[in-house]
Amino acid sequence: MKEPSTKQLVDAIIEGIRNKKGQRIIAIDLRKIQEAPVEYMIVAEGGSSTQVAAIANEVDDYVRCTWHVHPLCMDGLDNAEWVAMDYGTIFVHIMQRAPRAYYDIENLWEDGKQTEYADE
Repeated sequence: MKEPSTKQLVDAIIEGIRNKKGQRIIAIDLRKIQEAPVEYMIVAEGGSSTQVAAIANEVDDYVRCTWHVHPLCMDGLDNAEWVAMDYGTIFVHIMQRAPRAYYDIENLWEDGKQTEYADE
């Protein structure tokens, strides 16, 4: 199987988030920001620790089944307030509402091109 493009991985990650009803999904394109640590950052929200963990596990499973790609690192499943996943060129942040509002990642990276995905 051919290696997926970053855009194909972004699409698969978003599909995985949607499979478990993740909300307020935003993809931030950071490719034009020289200091950015990755090409894309994806932020999504779950309503509880159970849902945040389910979303993260679904993203892991969906991307692995679709593209045979594993995250390099996944952290935060213990309390599932904020699960971070590192796909090399993409960071995924799946958060509960309070930590998301507090850390406001979208505002930190507001210079990137932000694409919002409607809740399904």
